[in-house]
Amino acid sequence: MPTGHGWRLTLRRRPALRLELDGLLPETLDGLDAAAVAALPLRLGRLRPPLSDWFDVAPAGAAGELVLVFPDAADGARLDRIGAGMTRGWLVVHGDAGDEVGAGMSGGRIEVRGSVRDQAGVEMQGGALHIAGDAGDFVASARPGSPDGMRGGLLSIAGRAGARLADRMRRGTLLVAGGAGDFALSRLVAGTVVIGGAVGAHPAWGLRRGSVVLLDAGAQAAAQREPGLVPGGGDVRVAWTLIARDLRRQIEAVPEAAGRAAFRPMSDRLDDRAPPPRLRGDLAVDGLGELFLLAPVSDPEEPVR
Repeated sequence: MPTGHGWRLTLRRRPALRLELDGLLPETLDGLDAAAVAALPLRLGRLRPPLSDWFDVAPAGAAGELVLVFPDAADGARLDRIGAGMTRGWLVVHGDAGDEVGAGMSGGRIEVRGSVRDQAGVEMQGGALHIAGDAGDFVASARPGSPDGMRGGLLSIAGRAGARLADRMRRGTLLVAGGAGDFALSRLVAGTVVIGGAVGAHPAWGLRRGSVVLLDAGAQAAAQREPGLVPGGGDVRVAWTLIARDLRRQIEAVPEAAGRAAFRPMSDRLDDRAPPPRLRGDLAVDGLGELFLLAPVSDPEEPVR
């Protein structure tokens, strides 16, 4: 039976090795008493220490809520797979987090009130993952050998993302208020992505389908240099209106504590009345993707090429 309350777990000390929190989810803790929560096994290399070796356990909040507190925020970067496989509930991380935050999640909401390492939201299927700081490489991407990356849900990053952002992403919405590293949007299959800042080399390499919005002049210039991306024609007014309105709605879903303020300038520039110039491609793979290039604030009349 449900306990009627959630749980607050406070990290006691920095792990010497990487500590994996597989299975430590709101739905798995619901119905357990404090002793059962404390006895849950974690993964530390080949060891399976109980949760009580690393965390202080206390009831807090409503049923279906789980709060992880890292007194030294940076210690959380050694804790991997937070919220992996989550299906429901609300998980809040006070501090940074390690690799594979929200990996494979299909429901619920995760808020990381700090930065995360690599593969956040890898193969995510649904729910919402909000990151208030920066993220590492391969966000919303596929694991090695897997054909599909993110397959649904909403993922927001109030800071900057690393390389291979949205590699093989197939569905869902990805919002990045800052920039991204090399090969952003590589092999994107479908979905909607907005990037507010600069990007590294070869954006949209191997792009197949999907809709991308670039707000930074440097990111737009990088995309224009790619030989497989060409100016797109056609009347896309209806499509752009739907995309812009949906993106503004998604931005409003980002919690204030997870960096919604960083997305407000982006929302203000998503004018659904007239579509911006766009590129299409990647023609090297017969791609049908599209990149909308919002005019820079300093010169809204600047042409695409």
